[in-house]
Amino acid sequence: MQLNDRTDFGLRVLLLLGGAAPARIPARTIAAVHRLSYTHLQKVIQELEAAGFVDTRRGRSGGVSLALPPEEIRIGDVIRAMEPHLDLVRCFRHGDRTCVLTGGCGLASALRRGLAAFLEEMDAVSLGDVIATSPAMGLIQLEGASNPVPEQFS
Repeated sequence: MQLNDRTDFGLRVLLLLGGAAPARIPARTIAAVHRLSYTHLQKVIQELEAAGFVDTRRGRSGGVSLALPPEEIRIGDVIRAMEPHLDLVRCFRHGDRTCVLTGGCGLASALRRGLAAFLEEMDAVSLGDVIATSPAMGLIQLEGASNPVPEQFS
């Protein structure tokens, strides 16, 4: 199983925001810290905002911040929001009838159980849990993210 890049980037955005909470971080700063395309990151942030995980504001004192405390953001919920079609195999796709075993294959039920177990495990983990156990969080220096972009990101 592999999560798509949007989900990966979304989780990284949330980690950065959670580590800097309650500060607002400019999207360009987030892109620079994670070495991501600003244009692509904007789309990811829009998805996170639509799902209720982040809040965005435009303007001089604008930026991105968490919409909820890190302890209330479940990693499983983020994955579901960013991966609306968790189709491990082709036959999971609605209406796909290309497999001759559809409806009579034991593999599909095993894969569904595996996916359910994965999501159950991710539901047990909050963003706060991940931040608390991430030694790298202390290495990211944003120096008051609500203020202008730090020199290193200008």
